[in-house]
Amino acid sequence: MTRSSPWSLSPPWSWSLWSLWSTLLLPLLLLMSLPAAAQIHLPSMPGLPGAGRLPGGDLLRRTDDLLRSTTQTLLPSDPLRLRERLSDGLLRRYPDQLQRNAAGELVFIGELLASPSSPAAREGLLKRPGLTPVEETVLDGVGLSSLRLRLPAASSTSMLAALIDQLRAEDPEGAYDFHHVYVGAGAIAGSGSGAGAGAGTAPVLEGNRAAPRRVGMIDSGVDASHPALRRVSLSRHGCAGEARPAAHGTAVASLLVGDDGDAFRGALPAARLFAVDAYCEGGKQAGGGVLAIADGLSWLARERVGVVNISLVGPPNAVLRRVIEVAQSQGQLIVAPVGNDGPGAPPLYPAAWPGVVAVTGVDARRRVLAEAGRGPHVAFAAPGADMVAAEVERRGYTRVRGTSFASPLVAGLLAAGLPTPDRLAAQNAFNALAREALDLGESGRDDVYGIGLVGGSPRVPP
Repeated sequence: MTRSSPWSLSPPWSWSLWSLWSTLLLPLLLLMSLPAAAQIHLPSMPGLPGAGRLPGGDLLRRTDDLLRSTTQTLLPSDPLRLRERLSDGLLRRYPDQLQRNAAGELVFIGELLASPSSPAAREGLLKRPGLTPVEETVLDGVGLSSLRLRLPAASSTSMLAALIDQLRAEDPEGAYDFHHVYVGAGAIAGSGSGAGAGAGTAPVLEGNRAAPRRVGMIDSGVDASHPALRRVSLSRHGCAGEARPAAHGTAVASLLVGDDGDAFRGALPAARLFAVDAYCEGGKQAGGGVLAIADGLSWLARERVGVVNISLVGPPNAVLRRVIEVAQSQGQLIVAPVGNDGPGAPPLYPAAWPGVVAVTGVDARRRVLAEAGRGPHVAFAAPGADMVAAEVERRGYTRVRGTSFASPLVAGLLAAGLPTPDRLAAQNAFNALAREALDLGESGRDDVYGIGLVGGSPRVPP
């Protein structure tokens, strides 16, 4: 079933307000740095001239040439293949569980996800010859349920695709799709895993300093013992409650809520963090599946979390879209990166769905990352390179790059005005952040920078 989004970047979100802002205030903003309410003064990447003292490090004074060469070392040989490389890594680790379908999408072998529209449709699906039920997940936070079924081992992905088309025709109000796998959207220095960007001083929107400070994320596991996260009140979900720290999730969490009491602060420092681990790294079961993400969204809805950062990317999935639409209708804001497949690539999800706040990344010179996606769905730009985030193994800080890490900066800013789900408050929080944005690129909203840059600007060479 196709549903209209509860709000989106196109009308009805206050185009009159946007027009007024563009006409009256944009020239002034172009002459100023970002307003203090939306600034995050990011700790600079080691090697940046004029950088302050990083946690546990010395004052480093290097040349701009070193900055550029160091930044390049963060990227794989072909940055546009990062998502493919991450997917290939999962395939090598779980060859008995994962495969690519005809479209090249990473999926669980022979698995169908279904959210039938009625009890009758559900019963018909369960009785269908050749389909073996694996599990049924009740997503009570969003009032849905999802069936996971498996075809016989000899079935091909084309056979499953044909079945999905048939089920959609028979039950157009239901949702049927592959069990897709999503991956991170960025690179961590010295790591082949997906990771991301920036940190800074506490960005609290004016008028919300006394509001509850809480935000959610769906990612890999978080290392709560890292110095940047020890002041955070952490609630976990997934992996049967077991902590499975991972590089990507810990870096994202530090950018979202980190505060080490020294030089490192995230977008919503020391806030209460509701963290869903959709990967359970090191386990026998492959992670990152749509069902784990959907279950996480359901839990976050039950916990009444207003803003959720999902620094993951993948293909469109009918079941996940339905869950996100219901969460949005309840007043929850979903924030996600546009991904790093390049300016000419098809859009990635969940960022490209209506109402999801899609975030691109910029470097220290406020230039969009060369690998960042483009399109009419881009809402905001935020720092996504030339900065550091929490490192899991040595519990220090490491350089990061990618739209994965621009996303939590925007999520933290929005969460300052939306601690719990509320449709009107969600629109107000979005519009308030839009008024703070610094227009970049073409005048007005564009497909590269969206409405503009938020989250402050990284230090740049003099």
